[in-house]
Amino acid sequence: MKTDLELALECVVNIYHQYAIKYPIDDYLNKGEFSDLLKETAKPFLYNTMPPNMSIDDYISKLFTRADHNHDGRLKFTEFLTTLNLVAIDAHNRSHQHPDAGHGHGHSHDHGHGHDHGPRE
Repeated sequence: MKTDLELALECVVNIYHQYAIKYPIDDYLNKGEFSDLLKETAKPFLYNTMPPNMSIDDYISKLFTRADHNHDGRLKFTEFLTTLNLVAIDAHNRSHQHPDAGHGHGHSHDHGHGHDHGPRE
């Protein structure tokens, strides 16, 4: 039986491929495919992680620009993973800003080992 993490990783690969083969059929996400992917599969999560006073479209555009390292207007899989990393870091950091939110991962906010959770932009 597969672990939750194995299932989640397989899901990331499968969802990437579902959207990367749309227009045109290739192994990249253009900005429209990227936007559709996030809006159709992660919109509630994005609303909880995007900066205040920013629209969902502006947030997606910002994520795309930050991930498109070679500035070719499309994301290869590794660049897409950068986006997931940024969103996950934002979500984790926000979970620690709201101690009453009950983010459900069963530990206190005093980790006791003095780390931060990465840069926020």
